Amino acid sequence: MRDSHAALTLVPGADWAALVARIDTAAPGASVKDSFADLDLTAAGFQVLFEAKWIHRPASPPAAASNLDWRVAGNPDTLRAWALAWDNGDGNADLFRPALLHDPATSLLAGQSADGRVVAGAVASRSDHVVGISNVFALDGGPDAAWPVVLDAVNRLFPSLPVVGYEQGDDLVAAIRHGFAPVGKLRIWLYGS
Repeated sequence: MRDSHAALTLVPGADWAALVARIDTAAPGASVKDSFADLDLTAAGFQVLFEAKWIHRPASPPAAASNLDWRVAGNPDTLRAWALAWDNGDGNADLFRPALLHDPATSLLAGQSADGRVVAGAVASRSDHVVGISNVFALDGGPDAAWPVVLDAVNRLFPSLPVVGYEQGDDLVAAIRHGFAPVGKLRIWLYGS
């Protein structure tokens, strides 16, 4: 029985045939996060959606200050404002559902302008050992405007935890400017299309 439309490799050299056998490729968006960029899934009908680099930053305050205040989105209205700012008109704001507000390991970090509008942010996913950062955005100034407020929030919320994530292209270059080091490759595969 195929039990999921997505998979994630946790060790290098995963058995790609066994992995694909567990994925429901009939579901739209069937995908694999190849955490070590060492699989070739083309024979199984997958195509590379994108490649990126894992990044790591030791626990520490941001090197650059932000002129934005921040808070954790804690109610449906703030979540919606965060999602709309993240989406910036692309039509995907509904991906972030109110159930996220009840997940103790997930924090939506909202950088706010002087008038209280959400203009930057990220998703922080905390484990016992690291804080994973994803969906970094800023409406003006791109990741260079977002990283200082995001790193300030992470440092205040989880001061002893290093920060990890993945980025590509100009976003990777910006993350490196803000103290991250690339530590490995990953690849996202999408079925069909």
